[in-house]
Amino acid sequence: MSKKIDGILQSAVDAGDVPFVVAMAANASSVVYSGAFGPASQGRVAQEDTVFRIFSMTKSVGSVAAMVLIDRGALSMDTPVADILPEWNDLRVLEGWDGNTPMLRAPKVAATVRHLATHTSGLEYEFWNTDMAKFLEVTEATPILSGLKAGLKYPLMTDPGTRWGYGPSIDWLGQIVEKVDGRRIDAFCQAEIFDPLGMSSTAFESDGMEDRLADVSIRDENGSFGPFEIAPPAKPEVYGMGHALYSTAPDYLTFLRMVLNKGALNGNRILSEGAVAQMTADQMQGLTFQDMVTAAPPLTADVAMPEGTTHSFAFVRAEADVPYARRAGSQSWAGVCNTHYWIDSTSELAAVIMTQSLPFVEEPYMRTYRAYEEGLYAMA
Repeated sequence: MSKKIDGILQSAVDAGDVPFVVAMAANASSVVYSGAFGPASQGRVAQEDTVFRIFSMTKSVGSVAAMVLIDRGALSMDTPVADILPEWNDLRVLEGWDGNTPMLRAPKVAATVRHLATHTSGLEYEFWNTDMAKFLEVTEATPILSGLKAGLKYPLMTDPGTRWGYGPSIDWLGQIVEKVDGRRIDAFCQAEIFDPLGMSSTAFESDGMEDRLADVSIRDENGSFGPFEIAPPAKPEVYGMGHALYSTAPDYLTFLRMVLNKGALNGNRILSEGAVAQMTADQMQGLTFQDMVTAAPPLTADVAMPEGTTHSFAFVRAEADVPYARRAGSQSWAGVCNTHYWIDSTSELAAVIMTQSLPFVEEPYMRTYRAYEEGLYAMA
């Protein structure tokens, strides 16, 4: 059956649906599938050890970092953000426009750690919110991908706790971890997550991994892939836990297997079983995922999920079975250059499927993703 999945992925490369692909799957005890197809960079074929800019796959690591502190009693999901980071109180809600002048007001609700983790804080990216894109343009405000601390100061698009909106909330959550723990977030993640799990190819800088780093491609108006330069900012003022990491398929699968195995792997415990149960439960307090309509079509297509999809403390959470695929309660998300993953505790399966291409979630890529996922479940 693994040969069938090999064929699916090789055909996707041959058809130009993806420039290359690395995919792996595992249960809590072992890897059950691994395959790599196509050229990851000039002169180098994709391999298991290919290094990816994982962008928003960083977010779950940031949420796990916060969960470590919650597990130890040093933090609560209900802690107000401003109690730890008083600068949060500088943020205002963008209520509308007077021509090109933004109309801002104070939030009506105090944001909490839970709001940050579930993307209900009011912060939204410019890539899926035209008002945020306009705000950056007319005010010349610092964007989040600058790596500067000023880039955290986006206005809120809604009051906290009133809508799911995808944005730089986890960057703020990483700053909370720093403030509570005292270590910089890269040092915290290294000591508390990467080293115990043996994630030796996961890092905040690509130093020493350049020869394994994949190229990024973008699809042009003719449907062909061409080179595109995009990467997390090097040596930033602030490591953004929304986007800062580099990793490999085996490393990230190790992280997912820790969650699948209820907080421990290979004799090293990252979280208690109770903390994992809390972290993977619906934490949206009655809200649900809202479709993300693109404001930057060259970079991303629209992002839609089944009606009723929620968000746990660390992941998007499926609330219904997907036919021939993941089961209710599964956790998932992705990075903007089309690195994707899911964790299905009911089926005891975790998987990644990764390339480096734009636009995000374009249909050719998603065809490949769906065929891969269905192929894995057919193996079971």
